Amino acid sequence: MLLTPHLPAPRPRRRKAAAALLASAVSVCLVAASAPAVPLGVGDRLFPYLGNPGYDVAAYDLAFRYPGTNSKPLQAVTTIDARATADLEHVNLDFAHGTVSSVEVDGDPAAFRTAGEDLVITPGDAVSAGDFMRITVRHTSDPVAPDGREGGWVRTADGLAMANQADAAHLVFPCNDHPSDKALFTIRVTAPDGHTAVANGLPAGVDRSGTTTTWTYRTRHPMATELAQVSIGRSTVLHRSGPHGLPVRDVVPTRHRAALEPWLKKTPGQIAWMEGKAGRYPFETYGLLVADATTGFELETQTLSLFERQLFTDPAYPAWYVESIMVHELAHQWFGDSVSPRTWSDLWLNEGHATWYEALYAEEKAGEPIQARMKAAYGASDGWRASGGPPAAPKAPERGEKIGIFRPNVYDGAALVLYALRQEIGRPAFERLERAWVGHHRDGTATTADFIRLASEVAGRDLGGFLHGWLYGEKTPPMPGHPDWKSGGAAVKAAGDGTGGRGR
Repeated sequence: MLLTPHLPAPRPRRRKAAAALLASAVSVCLVAASAPAVPLGVGDRLFPYLGNPGYDVAAYDLAFRYPGTNSKPLQAVTTIDARATADLEHVNLDFAHGTVSSVEVDGDPAAFRTAGEDLVITPGDAVSAGDFMRITVRHTSDPVAPDGREGGWVRTADGLAMANQADAAHLVFPCNDHPSDKALFTIRVTAPDGHTAVANGLPAGVDRSGTTTTWTYRTRHPMATELAQVSIGRSTVLHRSGPHGLPVRDVVPTRHRAALEPWLKKTPGQIAWMEGKAGRYPFETYGLLVADATTGFELETQTLSLFERQLFTDPAYPAWYVESIMVHELAHQWFGDSVSPRTWSDLWLNEGHATWYEALYAEEKAGEPIQARMKAAYGASDGWRASGGPPAAPKAPERGEKIGIFRPNVYDGAALVLYALRQEIGRPAFERLERAWVGHHRDGTATTADFIRLASEVAGRDLGGFLHGWLYGEKTPPMPGHPDWKSGGAAVKAAGDGTGGRGR
């Protein structure tokens, strides 16, 4: 789905009845009170109730007002510009952790109810297929997570950050929370003096009023909801240049700025390294958001990857490992962010590639052989497939553990698929495929079938049979060039496994 930043203004729709012109918010709610409200979804195999059919979001405008403490809800307004792809009497949004005070559709009050984790909106008039609509929701956004639920706002030592993967953006704001529906974002954050707010994309204005400041950011490329990022804290924003003059900005706790600088200054060189592998960096800016929080992972939020401070300050982590994890999240900007998965079963395309470049960087920069890592992964692969499913058909997460899809089978298990493919078609063809993949699908979404099709095209022969076993087989196929490699049944982690409790 390719969109431009300039959207047509919503067209006024013909009223079905003149009485609708006089309906107040109260009367609209009363009229719609008896309408059925049911949760919907786009039919994702792993998350059947994520996303919603019938419309395509073009842009989000998110406005948050931070109260100065990360233990109280933020006041928020979410505005969604979308095009209806079907006739709609109701519009479902994903939203599960906040209080909605009002909803408008094209400026008119609309009725709303909740159903499961959906906010079900009933406009005064049905929306016709092809029409643009503007939905405005006034709501709270609660940083205190629901019991047992992970994701959404992350409370840091001095404020907030976001970690919305895989299904938690709708804990923060109403949205179509599925990566198949990417959109442009404008994000505005108002916070008291002493705080700094940063979000995806580039700055688009700073407004100071009394004792508060409002920061505005805009993306130039469409983004999946799971990749949204907002940082609010007592932070310093550091600026430097990357390849081709790319603006690189890092957001760090002010008191840890000096300790983090030796790591942050490595980013421009890492971007140049990745450009040598996958082509030009796909977005308008990049940088690291280093959070004073314990998350157990790093996250590839678009243009501003989230990292735990502990990764850079814990002496137990070797320098080569820290740098390779930095590259893991950077590689996601191409694989997962610019080219996003059409369904969550296509997750291996994100994590397999990020793990691949993480391992390749460790080999080239630190002498950590990728073949040894892949051999270890091969030995564990049958066990990973048994416990988590094959890379392209992962088992559904357990109830209440939705990040459970981030298992070794989609990290080193998926990188093993790429290694086997390189063994099969040769390094030159594999490297052409990688560049072609991100070039063909930039700013869009893609599937496993798309990858198999393009790999076959680049190789000049049908690779469907070869890749099917690697991607969907219950057992790991023989490794080309390594007939002596054996896969046992133990579900152990490969040495240096990029899951390592860290990178997603």
